[in-house]
Amino acid sequence: MKKVILLLCSIMLSAGIAFADGCFIAKENGKVLQSEGDPEKRYAPMSTFKITLSLIGFDSGILIDEMHPVWPFKEGYVDWREVWKQDQTPKSWMKESCVWYSQVLTKQLGMENFKKYVTKFDYGNKDLSGDKGQNNGLTNAWLSSSLQISSAEQVAFLQKMLAGKLPVKLHAVTMTKNILFVEELKNGWKFYGKTGMGSLLNADGTKNPDLYHGWFIGWIEKGDRRIIFSNHIEDDKKEEIGASQRAKLDAKEKMTKIIDRIEGNK
Repeated sequence: MKKVILLLCSIMLSAGIAFADGCFIAKENGKVLQSEGDPEKRYAPMSTFKITLSLIGFDSGILIDEMHPVWPFKEGYVDWREVWKQDQTPKSWMKESCVWYSQVLTKQLGMENFKKYVTKFDYGNKDLSGDKGQNNGLTNAWLSSSLQISSAEQVAFLQKMLAGKLPVKLHAVTMTKNILFVEELKNGWKFYGKTGMGSLLNADGTKNPDLYHGWFIGWIEKGDRRIIFSNHIEDDKKEEIGASQRAKLDAKEKMTKIIDRIEGNK
């Protein structure tokens, strides 16, 4: 009987693991410091795309600085979170991951300019068509929809941004970096990044309400050293802490261990 119970437990654990997957990459100056999972598998960028939208917004002049423009909440805007039902600035937009601010930004930009930027950035699969048959790419392409990007591509994009190799003004990079600051970690390392979370897609492209994925991408820096990372998880866990926050906490733990390793080597 005991053997049967152990066997059942093993099967249940295996079933749980089948729903869990993840990928973590950390690079410094192009050198891989740590890599786990499949870095080439693509997913919707979700709110990590706000990094791209920030660069576009500041470069195009739609966004001015960390506190301007201030856009008011209006009836009909996406209001999944209570904090979104109020005025937003670029800083609060990034901090609170406000979806409607992104959509107001892309509407002001227009699809033609939107496509030009995404193409110039060589961002993921560059597919801005949106949900099939919905013609909503301008406002929804990055939200569990047509636009997809891999962990390796996320890291490469951040590398180009921070090295000044994207076709945008320095002001756009500076402002984006400022609103991505999260906190200071141990030994003076600064922690930057952005979360993202959404439903996984079924084989036919429809959203699966029972499977989730979460991102946290960013970098840590100290002096002239900078380590860029991407952390992605997918699973079926319905917890109080969403997949994006779990990805963020996991990334922070991993990066702290990397700091310990680096500092220990001195």
